[in-house]
Amino acid sequence: MSRRHRGLGRGLGALIPGAETPSGLIQVSVNDVTSNPRQPRHDIGVETLRELADSILEHGLLQPLIVTERSPAEAAGGPRYQIIAGERRWRAAMLAGLDVVPILIKEATPQETLELALVENIQRADLNPLEEANAYQQLVDEFGMTQEQVAERVGRSRVSVTNSLRLLRLPDEIKDALLANRISGGHARALLGLTEVDLQLRVLRAIEKRGLSVRQTEELVRRLTTSVQATSKAPAEQAPETRALEDRFRRALGTKVSLYRSKRGGRLVIHFFSEEELQALYDRIVGEEL
Repeated sequence: MSRRHRGLGRGLGALIPGAETPSGLIQVSVNDVTSNPRQPRHDIGVETLRELADSILEHGLLQPLIVTERSPAEAAGGPRYQIIAGERRWRAAMLAGLDVVPILIKEATPQETLELALVENIQRADLNPLEEANAYQQLVDEFGMTQEQVAERVGRSRVSVTNSLRLLRLPDEIKDALLANRISGGHARALLGLTEVDLQLRVLRAIEKRGLSVRQTEELVRRLTTSVQATSKAPAEQAPETRALEDRFRRALGTKVSLYRSKRGGRLVIHFFSEEELQALYDRIVGEEL
């Protein structure tokens, strides 16, 4: 492995030699630059752009855009340069009304372009946890990198990358909440402690409705996990008719229901995650308010 690749986790200066120095800078029209299709950050907040645009109007664009020159076929009469790093600065410069921007031209493969954009966003803490996880997965899927190689390239531990990728296993509803910043990465990681989707979604609703902190969420997940482990049977031991009854109860009550049968009887456990859910269940079963 080359020295250049071993330095990829240490910042843009290691990623692109000379990227942090002003040598080789040129000024080009903002219209001669285009965005990076591999940009891992999809949500660039309007308010954040306005604040950066105001700063650019007052102080100028202090850092150049790192770009690569497009081939004639890629440009096809359009923008000549594609951004590697600095897309938010470019958008803010246009919002501020700048006609030209400083750029630093570098050669980069598609893989390096994604790596560079990812590293810049990570170092500036710009990425939503789900955007970061998707970018890691893109490096794995498109370029055949192992999780260890991804970690080395972006300057993270392998455990950090592995935990990030686990977020992609969450149900879409939870991923949407994470992407919209209704829950944090800590909340999402806590939900991974639950293996059943319906439990994950009910805890999600409890987080949003009751404003649970990450620590409170972890404690709720711990209690639920302990309860399930203490009372449930292995799925292989559960008779098909018992599973079918559980499903019918679940559909009828709109919540998780666990049915445990034995020769002497059994238990029917109805789960709820807030006082509001308890009231709704009571209304449905008893037909009056508590």
